[in-house]
Amino acid sequence: MPGKARAIALRTRLLAAMLGPLLGAAAIIGVGGATLISDVVRRTNDRVLGGALGAIAETVQVERGEVTLDLPPAAFGMLENNERDNVYYRIAVGRALLTGYADLPAPDPDTMLVDQPRFRFSTYRDQGIRIAEVKRMLPRIEQPVIVQVAETLDNRKTLAGQLIVALLLGEVALVGVAVMLLRPALGWSLRPLARLRRSVEARDAGVRPDFSPLDAGPLPNELEPLATAFDHLLAQLDRATSGVRRFTADASHQMRTPLSVLRVQIELARRGSVAALDEIADAVQRLERLVTQLLALARAEEAGAAPPLESVDLKEVSTAVIARLINQAIHAEVELNLDSEDGHAYRVRAHRTLVFEIIANLIDNGIRYNRRGGMVTVTLSHQSGAILLTVGDDGPGIAREHHEKVFERFFRANAQTGPDGTGLGLAIVQSAASRMGASVEIAPEGPGTHISVRFAAEQG
Repeated sequence: MPGKARAIALRTRLLAAMLGPLLGAAAIIGVGGATLISDVVRRTNDRVLGGALGAIAETVQVERGEVTLDLPPAAFGMLENNERDNVYYRIAVGRALLTGYADLPAPDPDTMLVDQPRFRFSTYRDQGIRIAEVKRMLPRIEQPVIVQVAETLDNRKTLAGQLIVALLLGEVALVGVAVMLLRPALGWSLRPLARLRRSVEARDAGVRPDFSPLDAGPLPNELEPLATAFDHLLAQLDRATSGVRRFTADASHQMRTPLSVLRVQIELARRGSVAALDEIADAVQRLERLVTQLLALARAEEAGAAPPLESVDLKEVSTAVIARLINQAIHAEVELNLDSEDGHAYRVRAHRTLVFEIIANLIDNGIRYNRRGGMVTVTLSHQSGAILLTVGDDGPGIAREHHEKVFERFFRANAQTGPDGTGLGLAIVQSAASRMGASVEIAPEGPGTHISVRFAAEQG
């Protein structure tokens, strides 16, 4: 769709999620590896440099009260390498030079331990060098003998660089192979998701919507909740569309009769029948009532979330409904009463419009199916943390075997002998009550019909 923001592809997300830690790990390994390589190269070359230092220091002797030495060629041969590093040495008694390079950086003898070789970096002739040095104490010689051997760092740097390059090339090759293998691995991992997508797309092929559960084969644990939620949604859609189809079919069936009567009476009226006008008015009234109750039922069964509940005063709503239907009761010669105890609160958490529909349909049924001179009473009472709204009449009542069926749409217990009706009143009551968490029940015994709606009392 134009203008719609597009999210990053799942495959790209997964690839980035895998490559990110992989590159991070490669960087950490690279830094750690470079540090380790530098340390190993330093230790290895220091061992050779220390060997040369020891070989030279061993030749330092005292003869006739003077310090002598014999520089062994092998000591310097140990330090030869391909990079032709320069090698320097210095032997001094105290601060007096015995032999070697006089300007080689000399140590402070007081800071050195006897016969303990020491290594340090320094600069000599504008070059970095590594110095190995040791202090020796000879018999009959008061001043310490300082032996130093130094070499430039070219070989060390070259060897460390070669090892670090080899490490980096290995890491690059490893990451490259991982990237090459990740794409087919991701394709294999996402195959169940593609199978699930094809299962959903296959539903477009049918003419009639298919709300049966998806058949995508075995799915990984991560996709099972998605498939289950989708199947649950399909089941909800199936119930909703089935209800709409059933509701439409029932409504069409129920509207066919008054429309047929209306058509016949219109033809009779065209022929001059005055009585047909009364029949037309009666058919229009019945059709209007049917449409009104169909709309009320649709509102009570409206799909989606439960209606927002509010504080509703059952006594106030009952009084309003009685005022609305008083003319109908007078015309039917039926007395309307409201029975409630003074000083008691009858507030519940409900939806005022739906409560109004419940009470109006119960009173309408009580008036419509009552006898002349009968009575309809709305009773409010408290029972075990609940508020009971009961609408009772003293009419013929409902047979016990019909107590369950009267809540079905368009069912009428006395369809042949009773007054005209749609069979929707108690279906509206049941649906509206269930949407608010209330329950509906019919008293099993007693004269007339007594239907109770149980609401949870408002706390506080």
